[in-house]
Amino acid sequence: MNSLTPVSAELVEFYDDGEDARHFHFRLLDSGLWPDTQPGQFFMLSVPGAGEVPLTFTQLPDGHQHWWALVRKMGAVTGALFRLEPGAIVGARGPFGRGWPITTKPEGPALVIGGGCGLAPLVSLTDRLLESGQAPVALIYGARSLEARVLSRERARWQDQLALFEVVEHHPDHPGRQTPLDALPKILQTWGHTPQAAFLCGPEAMMTALGRDLIQRGIPEESIWLSLERRMHCAAGTCGHCYLKHRYVCQSGPTFSWVELQPLLPPTSDHQKVPLHTC
Repeated sequence: MNSLTPVSAELVEFYDDGEDARHFHFRLLDSGLWPDTQPGQFFMLSVPGAGEVPLTFTQLPDGHQHWWALVRKMGAVTGALFRLEPGAIVGARGPFGRGWPITTKPEGPALVIGGGCGLAPLVSLTDRLLESGQAPVALIYGARSLEARVLSRERARWQDQLALFEVVEHHPDHPGRQTPLDALPKILQTWGHTPQAAFLCGPEAMMTALGRDLIQRGIPEESIWLSLERRMHCAAGTCGHCYLKHRYVCQSGPTFSWVELQPLLPPTSDHQKVPLHTC
């Protein structure tokens, strides 16, 4: 059972990575506390005097307990984190939740789709799929604007490793609104593979619309997986902020299969606009 008491961690370094977003490098001061962290899990970061916030791993803890996380400045806790300098001490709890259901040998081509900061929970998954080397991988990334795009270093690294398609909702050179859902038919035709599995993270309306489209294209429902970022405050299933019908996202998720998640979500109109921006 994970402790509710944070352990000490050092803020090693950071760099700006998108609009009001930074990529932070942390190090646990006690070794061996977070073994076997899985892609898709999250942790709780506490800033002294400000509070605690859930964050996803973009790079999993290594043998020296170093890890990375993407953070967008959105409230009091993240604002306080942005004011810290390298060498500052923060608190951390984790890892929590259920990660992505990946194996070392994917059975077929894998499609990864992220919207906005929803790309962050997909980074370690994408790297794990690439490391397996067993099947082709395509990644679709949608952002609100050119300035809002995140994880620039990861996207640059993936250019030579997978089929990367970027969609900008409001692009100065392309009139009209463009989302991953709009671009999906052309992207699949360009890629030339039929996905056997899909991994999605972003606004719930975007994921629902994409999931329905992928099912119509023949991807089995049980091979579509989604990650939710839903108001997790305690990571212990006690505060109730992430309650989703009879489930707690922090305990049962944040990763769910399409089959188990659909009965839990409110209905989404097929005509509802699909937003991309999220964190």
